[in-house]
Amino acid sequence: MKLYYAPGACSLADHIALIESKLPFTTDKVDLKARTTAEGEDYTAVNPKGYVPALGLDAGGVLTENVAILGYIADRVGNLMPQGPLGRFRALEALAYISTELHKSFAPFFKPGSSDEAKSAAKTQLGKRFGLFEDALASQEFALGDQFGVADCYLFVMLFWAREKVGLDLPPNLSSYYERLSQRAAIQQALAEEGLGD
Repeated sequence: MKLYYAPGACSLADHIALIESKLPFTTDKVDLKARTTAEGEDYTAVNPKGYVPALGLDAGGVLTENVAILGYIADRVGNLMPQGPLGRFRALEALAYISTELHKSFAPFFKPGSSDEAKSAAKTQLGKRFGLFEDALASQEFALGDQFGVADCYLFVMLFWAREKVGLDLPPNLSSYYERLSQRAAIQQALAEEGLGD
């Protein structure tokens, strides 16, 4: 498999999940402005959407979108989804929430020309939307219980953006969770490989 990524973009979630999975994979860094990869490919030929992530599959073809890629990785290894009859669906539920309610709320911070008012409103909205996980983490170690999974990979990236790019103060449970995850070997490795480590 080959992960197409941009440093610090949401593709970081897939990078973390792939390292955690111990599945063999390579990476190719994408220049999102030039739409080319470090290996010289026209990225729009890989992913016509033009953004990351994309996962080149060993059997051929490409998978895009975090929810799909993270689900695919978790299904391949079986230990990155919560257990139980609803485990997979709880993970998909959390991934969809992270993608649509958290990820999209960062848009004003990455869109050139966004007003200070739009950024302030986005910070308020993010604070409310992070509240779901703040409450859950009062009684559990990870996003969906006592096992690290793909939802944690994606949630970590949202918290990384909140802390490191936006300067959002995290409430106590999320702050402690972020610090714990920051010490996880797979996360440290992914950050280092993307040039984001200390």
